[in-house]
Amino acid sequence: MADPSTYRPAPGEIPDEPGVYRFRDEHGRVVYVGKAKSLRQRLSSYFQDPAGLHPRTFQMVTTAAAVEWTVVPTEVAALALEYSWIKEFDPRFNVKYRDDKSYPYLAVTMADEFPRVQVMRGAKRRGTRYFGPYAHAWAIRETVDLLLRVFPVRTCSSGVFKRAAQQGRPCLLGYIDKCSAPCVGRISADDHHQLAQDFCDFMAGDTARFTRRLTARMKEAASELDYERAARLRDDVQTLEKATERNAVVLADGTDADIFALAGDELEAAVQVFHVRDGRIRGQRGWVVEKVEDVDDGALVEHLLQQVYGADEAGDGASVPREVLVPVLPPDVEQVQDWLSGMRGSRVQVRVPQRGDKRELAQTVRKNAEHALVLHRTRRAGDLTTRSQALQEIQEALDLTSAPLRIECYDVSHNQGTFQSASMVVFEDGLPRKSEYRLFSVRGPEGQGARDDTAAMHEVITRRFRRYLSERSDARDVELGADDWSDDDRPRSGPIDERTGKPVRFAYPPNLVVVDGGPPQVAAAAAALAELGIDDVALCGLAKRLEEVWVPGDDHPVILPRSSQGLYLLQRVRDEAHRFAITAHRKRRSKGMTTSVLDDVPGLGPARQAALLRHFGSVKRLRAASVEEIATVPGMGDRTAAAVVAALAGTGTGEAPGASAGAVGVDAADAARA
Repeated sequence: MADPSTYRPAPGEIPDEPGVYRFRDEHGRVVYVGKAKSLRQRLSSYFQDPAGLHPRTFQMVTTAAAVEWTVVPTEVAALALEYSWIKEFDPRFNVKYRDDKSYPYLAVTMADEFPRVQVMRGAKRRGTRYFGPYAHAWAIRETVDLLLRVFPVRTCSSGVFKRAAQQGRPCLLGYIDKCSAPCVGRISADDHHQLAQDFCDFMAGDTARFTRRLTARMKEAASELDYERAARLRDDVQTLEKATERNAVVLADGTDADIFALAGDELEAAVQVFHVRDGRIRGQRGWVVEKVEDVDDGALVEHLLQQVYGADEAGDGASVPREVLVPVLPPDVEQVQDWLSGMRGSRVQVRVPQRGDKRELAQTVRKNAEHALVLHRTRRAGDLTTRSQALQEIQEALDLTSAPLRIECYDVSHNQGTFQSASMVVFEDGLPRKSEYRLFSVRGPEGQGARDDTAAMHEVITRRFRRYLSERSDARDVELGADDWSDDDRPRSGPIDERTGKPVRFAYPPNLVVVDGGPPQVAAAAAALAELGIDDVALCGLAKRLEEVWVPGDDHPVILPRSSQGLYLLQRVRDEAHRFAITAHRKRRSKGMTTSVLDDVPGLGPARQAALLRHFGSVKRLRAASVEEIATVPGMGDRTAAAVVAALAGTGTGEAPGASAGAVGVDAADAARA
């Protein structure tokens, strides 16, 4: 159960404007979507004394782990966006909308001979025009009742229509002029179809010509001194204008566009994009980017489009819309349009909206970008202060000469000594640096697996810092070759080896090493560092039970206050290492049926196993190969080839205990992935 105070926004962060907000749980799932006339007042009500909350509200705020919001110009816009997100995320706590019914739409069955206007729920049907959604069915009926004065389209069911046609008498609506009575031939099928089309045009947003028509009729009635009819027409015009109030969040049907906005200064900018599909906002994304280059807004837009749509270049272009609305055109807009058109397979237009609904929506997107930038600056200042305080508390508690700007944490996960996996996570300046996370497959002495956590920890620390010493001295370490890391875990950035052109993996030593555990794990890590002659790296362990901090050679733990920011940072680092290790362990365990004796061959990792299977085609042919033949495979050496031959000869079948005959080595799918 989460404490709402841990993710409560500061009062100044929440805007006092209408908008839609989302509560997310610890896994990022949306658990509640709501709207508010004032986001500040509404969100503040969720973080009051829990005793004053409704039980279900209390359950929601304790289930959630984060809250976010989007500012919109009107309450109507908030309602429409709230509906879109409820349909998209299906939040578990939006109970009022999760009944056995869907939201009601105003539907016109244009595929029928005599189109009918009605309220529809559920799946949409072919040949039917839909308008809405509406919060309540009675709202649709009120709208229809009003519009039938101008567009007397049929609204009766098929049974009523057939019965009226058989009897030759229209229903009540036909007598009061709210239906053109096509059932008795008062209007032809073509004329009635055109009447229904006018109704659809009005509902789709083409309201001006119909309003002008009513205004002209009103003036005509007034000139004829028919003031009663003129007053009724005047009321109809006012009601229609109110009913057709423009909404900047919901555009006309068929609109397919991405609307971008920028807000920033010389150093950084906030970017927001609303993805509009079929006239409704289907998604929202935002970034805060630092301007490391001296670029203007046009160049920044070009970089932004590359980032957003570049990932789809090898796909089917489904994420590229027909229109891309930007605040400033990129320097070479024709080139960008051609690039996007090639991915989509049809023409894509990149332009700046000048007027109308799209310009209004662009202004809304920019307003969200401005608020995101202010929020980023506020939180960054607060986070920087908190992180600095946490690092300073760790420095003082462990008596370090400087703050631990780079922290590495290690954890080991296994199942009764099998499938042992270890993780290394890196935090720099108090923030995770996931590009430098690493995974270890623990082998232990003679490839038999470490006997316990301490032996595994000793091995992992030894391998990591032996590699650091090797790279620091600019020498190759043949014993610790490419098999230490999977290809997916190689760093994507960092210092480059001038000889090989590849990234240097462990060029940076940590200021502090944290191990998950108490005195035994700390002693094992300290022994590994001492054996390698490393004495300039601080070391500590964090025990789970009492959250005690242990340092080497000390019989008593360091106790940090429960409210300490330093302890909180160490807990985050430890929990991240545990999560990363247990994920790797479960992945290895799930592949246990395809485990081979080749896994225990020193120097033979998954990539080399896959290369052997690709070269020989099957394990049977690999078993029949000689040392010289195996050594010809790229990446193999004489020693590794001899170890492979010895391993296969030692088992006779090449299988690990408990493995099936068809599960030797890595299977074809693993080989393809490798």
